[in-house]
Amino acid sequence: LSAGVCCCCAALRPRYKRLVDNIFPEDPKDGLVKADMEKLTFYAVSAPEKLDRIGAYLADRLTRDVARHRYGYVLIAMEALDQLLMACHSQSIKPFVESFLHMVAKLLESGEPKLQVLGTNSFVKFANIEEDTPSYHRRYDFFVSRFSAMCHSCDPDPEIQNGIRIAGIRGIQGVVRKAVNDELRATIWEPQHMDKIVPSLLFNMQKIEDIDSRIGPPSSPTVGVKEENPSLLAENCFRELLGRATYGNMNNAVRPVFAHLDHHRLWDPNEFAVSCFKIIMYSIQAQYSHHVIQEILGHLDVRKRDSPRVRAGIIQVLLEAVAIAAKGSIGPTVLEVFNTLLKHLRISVDFELSDRRSSSESTTLSISSKESDERIVQNAIIQTIGFFGSNLPDYQRSEIMMFIMSKVPVLGTTSHSLDPSNLGDLGTRRIQIMLLRSLLMVTSGYKATTISNALPAPFLDPLLSPSLMEDSELRQLVLEILHNLIDRHDNRAKLRGIRIIPDVSDLKIKRDKISRQDVSFMKKHGQQLYRHIYLGCKEEDNVQKNFELLFTSLALTTIELANEEVVIDLIRLAIALQDLAIINEDNLPMFNRCGVMALVAAYLNFLSQMIAVPAFCQHVSKVIETRSVEAAYFLPETIFKDKCNLPKSLEKDEKDLFFLTNKIAESLGGSGYNVERLSVPYVPQVTDEDRLSRRKSIVDTVSLQVDILSGTSIEDKVDNTEEITFEALKKAIENNGLEEQEKEKRRLVIEKFQKAPFEEIAAQCETKANLLHDRLAQILELTIRPPPSPSGAMTVTAGHAHYHSVPVYEMKFPDLCVY
Repeated sequence: LSAGVCCCCAALRPRYKRLVDNIFPEDPKDGLVKADMEKLTFYAVSAPEKLDRIGAYLADRLTRDVARHRYGYVLIAMEALDQLLMACHSQSIKPFVESFLHMVAKLLESGEPKLQVLGTNSFVKFANIEEDTPSYHRRYDFFVSRFSAMCHSCDPDPEIQNGIRIAGIRGIQGVVRKAVNDELRATIWEPQHMDKIVPSLLFNMQKIEDIDSRIGPPSSPTVGVKEENPSLLAENCFRELLGRATYGNMNNAVRPVFAHLDHHRLWDPNEFAVSCFKIIMYSIQAQYSHHVIQEILGHLDVRKRDSPRVRAGIIQVLLEAVAIAAKGSIGPTVLEVFNTLLKHLRISVDFELSDRRSSSESTTLSISSKESDERIVQNAIIQTIGFFGSNLPDYQRSEIMMFIMSKVPVLGTTSHSLDPSNLGDLGTRRIQIMLLRSLLMVTSGYKATTISNALPAPFLDPLLSPSLMEDSELRQLVLEILHNLIDRHDNRAKLRGIRIIPDVSDLKIKRDKISRQDVSFMKKHGQQLYRHIYLGCKEEDNVQKNFELLFTSLALTTIELANEEVVIDLIRLAIALQDLAIINEDNLPMFNRCGVMALVAAYLNFLSQMIAVPAFCQHVSKVIETRSVEAAYFLPETIFKDKCNLPKSLEKDEKDLFFLTNKIAESLGGSGYNVERLSVPYVPQVTDEDRLSRRKSIVDTVSLQVDILSGTSIEDKVDNTEEITFEALKKAIENNGLEEQEKEKRRLVIEKFQKAPFEEIAAQCETKANLLHDRLAQILELTIRPPPSPSGAMTVTAGHAHYHSVPVYEMKFPDLCVY
């Protein structure tokens, strides 16, 4: 009767239709007839082959009721469908599911919000049902599109809008759960679906009022909060989606994030972008983190021509991503990160300099703004390089240190990826400073077991090269990097600032016994360290910070690497620095000369207390006391004040103000030190680095590389300087010329064997072999019939040769020795 037919016709209808009709009451307000619903359920379970007909009939009724706006009967039909789905799990449920999904689609297509929510709820219930066998032909394209559209609902009623968006998010969550669980159906990960799902979730996640509260590992908000808040529900669904991503489909899930951030211009400011990628990094499986990092690097390359703030926003996102993934990063990803960042550092410097060159066409304000924006990009790159490097394992960090150092351009040479030829001196200096700053961050906290691991020769040589540059900031950065690598017991903070330390024991310095490896390192590379400290003190542009860092370098070397031999070398270096200030061959300003004197005083005061030789301590203390009364400008506490009265000249005869070599040798000799080497003045070695450093006094440094073997006291050096005669210079130049000729000969021989044809080399060798054979034959003939002279002759008796003293025939054929 409810179907609008007579009783006789109703009795002739199929049983499944009669059972379906009976569940609908006359008044839809009464709801589903439960007794008849139980009969229908029992019939469906008993005769599962009828399920497809039951579903088709319910679908016809629901379609008719939706068209007639009889929403009460629609609710009853959907409730019946839900109960049948939950009760039936037979093989023949597949056709019934198709009818069910067709009815859900009808509800979602309707313009009535209540029906859309109703259809979504039914689909979510269906998604939570685990099917016994997969359905290969079923697709969810329509549902992905429809649920995604619902996520962007703009209904004027906020309550309705909120309800539709929640329904859309829950629908997407249901699609993800239903599709992902089926291993044989991965269509949900195809780009056309991800391009709809991911932006829909991100659109709702943008509504989070307090972003910082949502950053980090997945949280567990209450069910009520999740159901009422679209942003929280979208984030939860986004985390679930990423957590189910595998190696093959990870990129498809991440790439739409970049498209969304680009389209909505969310890189500047980038708070949402940062929070979004933190969610990604915490949600995906750890072994797939490098996929995300590679995608960020690729997007940075795509947007390399964008505004500086956009690039800075992307780099900051990369920083947050690598901060999470650093510990699990693999080798190729690490190198790719650093290589890409260095490339963009070069691009940023190029942009900055090009803006500066076009200054004539722009206002000063706009130029300074562009430069400051590029500085933001550069600082972000440096911070990312340093943070990523400092979080790497030690074995990877040492490789990255060498990798970065190899990219530092040196004036006069070319670099692999950062060719400074087009940048000029200013651009090269900018890149040098920024790379050293990033290297400083990478080395922060690095604790090597031996100093040779921290400073291997391939790394030490290029690192110390910038310390010869005529740029105080570059030299400061090099010294700070050295401090990071040498200081293995965190003593640097205790030594901060150059000063006369009254009692070194109050600093509670930590140190261990010098290992054999460290002793070997100082024998090989100690002179190199001394040389750079010595030359660093000769720079005219040194400021207080340079002297402070030089003092810290000497103190850390004493703590970490000094045995008795190194102590003697350090004292020789200190005395040489004092002579440098007194004699002043480099015409240093008076401030620099007094600064060097103060540096020597502060260091010898520290060293004397560290080795605890009473006589040495007494001599150092006496000189410092005399200076405090008569020449306070020789002490760090005075010379580095803002207003310090500098002397007009330094008197060489005032020996009470200077540390004397003979008294130091006398004091140390009584304590068992080998002080013979103290009588040999320290002279720095000269290497090819001098030619690359553009120093002003290269010739002076080369001409003074003389080993002084005779012992001279400090007093004699103060009064008299060694004369360098014309004959001595001529002889040195001639010797140098001979060495260059020998090197050139060796080079030509090696080059010939590398490049000459094999036939030519073989022929030459054969000729020399024949010549050798002839010479030997001549020797044998002469030895068998020797000339009557006799003393050094060789005689042969019965086929045996007997040698008497030196053979005379070797002198007759000197060319034979060559072979």
